[in-house]
Amino acid sequence: MEKFKILVVNPGSTSTKIAVYENIKSVLLKTLRHSSEELAPFKDIPSQYEFRKKAVLDELETAGIEVNEINAVVGRGGLLRPIPSGVYEVNETMKNDLKNRSGKQQHASNLGGLIADDIAKSIHGARAFIADPVVVDELHEVARITGLPELPRTSVFHALNQKAVARNYARSVEKKYEDLNLIVAHLGGGISVGAHLKGQIVDVNNALDGYGPFSPERAGTLPSGALVDMCFSGKFSHDEMRKKVTGNGGLMAHLGTNQAHEASRRAQEGEKNAELVIHAMAYQVAKAVGGCVSVLQGQVDAVLITGGMAQNDFVVGFIRKYIDWIGNIKIYPGEDEMSALAMNALEVLRGERDAKIY
Repeated sequence: MEKFKILVVNPGSTSTKIAVYENIKSVLLKTLRHSSEELAPFKDIPSQYEFRKKAVLDELETAGIEVNEINAVVGRGGLLRPIPSGVYEVNETMKNDLKNRSGKQQHASNLGGLIADDIAKSIHGARAFIADPVVVDELHEVARITGLPELPRTSVFHALNQKAVARNYARSVEKKYEDLNLIVAHLGGGISVGAHLKGQIVDVNNALDGYGPFSPERAGTLPSGALVDMCFSGKFSHDEMRKKVTGNGGLMAHLGTNQAHEASRRAQEGEKNAELVIHAMAYQVAKAVGGCVSVLQGQVDAVLITGGMAQNDFVVGFIRKYIDWIGNIKIYPGEDEMSALAMNALEVLRGERDAKIY
């Protein structure tokens, strides 16, 4: 079998994760931490581009990785236009959107495709990709409608991990993902619960700053009238309200921590409010899973629980209390975005999938 070498670049707010795979074998996995002092000179995320790219190349050199042997570079996709799931070859249209579309919602993941393309262009024959960015949109039209035409539901969620876990499950039962109905709950700093109908995520909550279960740092669905009153109370600026919704909401607002393991420890040590808040978060996840059962009209092959909090037995125990009746609950602890990105690129290089055009 032909051996392919794949570089993965996954920029985050204060770190850049990189990995090198030879087919499915990891030969390098590193998190490059960027201190506040290092990032301070940059006025925004786009201006960090050269700094981040140099950090990646320097680490490859330190690790003794020969860049010219790399066949593909795959970056974490950013806040692009809504697109169907898949692997996309980086092109000029995508690069322009990665640079210009994010507006106030800048995210470091936008740098992933840009860095991937730049490095790939320096290597003869190498290709640059992104895969399953957060803006994957496969919603049924009926799922977009809200009570206000000006505010349709949008699809922003943990698409990469949800799709990877769903495909992993399908392989484990020797079936095609496209032949299964699955519910996937990603439990991380944000929480997304998606209904996967024969390979399409036809309904999912907006996990960035929208609705759904509250999470360690996001407020989730809120009482609309009270939220409007708070916005116009004169007590909070626009930015302060944004931060309440995303960053300082959820566990952070109730318990002063965005670490679920810390909140769970306090609950297990007898702190009643911590237990109640953890229970409430799990309860909301379970309600979202139940909603997906309805979307799939009761035809559910499995419920998959994944993300960082899937490692937390205290949280998962509360969720299972409400959903075990559905049957076939599978736990996929953590999230392996790096191997998921590499696998997506590998399947294209092997000719098992076609790269899509953005």
